[in-house]
Amino acid sequence: MVGLAKLRRKLGALAGALAPVLLAVLVAGCSDSTSKPVEPPLPPGSIELDGAGATFPSALYKVWFETYHGENPGTFIKYSAVGSGEGIRRFIGKNIDEKDRVDFGASDAAMQDFELAQTDNNALMVPMTGGCIALAYNLPGVQAQLKLSRRAYSGIFLGEIKNWNDPLIAESNPGVKLPNLSIVTVVRQDASGTTYAFTRNLDAISDTWRSQFGPATLVNWPGNSMRAKGNEGAADLIEKSVGAIGYVGYEFARRINLTVAALENKEARYIPPSEDSCAAALASAELPENLRVFVPDPVGADSYPVVTFSWILLRKNYPNPKTAAAVRELFRWCLLGGQKYAPALNYVTLPPHVAEKSLAVVNSITPAG
Repeated sequence: MVGLAKLRRKLGALAGALAPVLLAVLVAGCSDSTSKPVEPPLPPGSIELDGAGATFPSALYKVWFETYHGENPGTFIKYSAVGSGEGIRRFIGKNIDEKDRVDFGASDAAMQDFELAQTDNNALMVPMTGGCIALAYNLPGVQAQLKLSRRAYSGIFLGEIKNWNDPLIAESNPGVKLPNLSIVTVVRQDASGTTYAFTRNLDAISDTWRSQFGPATLVNWPGNSMRAKGNEGAADLIEKSVGAIGYVGYEFARRINLTVAALENKEARYIPPSEDSCAAALASAELPENLRVFVPDPVGADSYPVVTFSWILLRKNYPNPKTAAAVRELFRWCLLGGQKYAPALNYVTLPPHVAEKSLAVVNSITPAG
């Protein structure tokens, strides 16, 4: 009996010593280090709209959605700037996690017919804003704004022009001392509407580009290239890389004071990106019924040559009537009250004829059934 009592005391002491360890193991097993903090529930009677897509208009969308929520506190809007290609994928919503499904998408490449078909003919493409795709570069010591001819900038992104003192660049920049420095292009690694807009322009002005690549959201870029994710990532990489040139939304170039080139337009004039030159280019757009229009080589002496509209992707019918009403009212506001915020952020206010057609489409949204 004495031996049994002694054994019990030893087992009790061992259990006491192991208790903290066992508790720690249990806690670790029940926790998930990758889990996100639980978000508080929405206030009663409110609604949350989820969106995802293009990085190009994200600075404007941030202002729009915050301002709208301030004026309409019952509507919460979340927007993930994940790129046009991913925005379309999440909007279509097939073969993805439920958490990634969205109420609206955003793209600078609109949607192609095969993508529209995947929505069971339940998609609307609505131009919301527009702007320039700038060619920003990093050349310390070069004070003058460079002029790039159509042959020069297409040749750079084809990998044919490899050095900054190339005669084709020098031809358009008399008196500018160009460095003997290798060119490296900064391009997008993600499926991008910005890429699509730029390559549509290259497709319009270069027979070589047209025969080898064409317009695309994702390109296997030739030559000496560095890849970045999103407009912000591309702008940051240009800023850090001497000798670099890359295509970015003009607002992202302006945000960190990147130097941008004046590009040769269809009228053989060298035009820098600006609100006025972008607006002049987009004003010539003639919208078809589905509002999918591109302006790959705009006419007009004062038009900047690389521009794009940016589309919000909506559903014709939403299963939830409350969601249908909230989406309709949000984007009515963006088209009516929100346009005034665009110029200060280096986007283009929609031309009146475009805004009118966009508003008519938004007003057509109804609940399903």
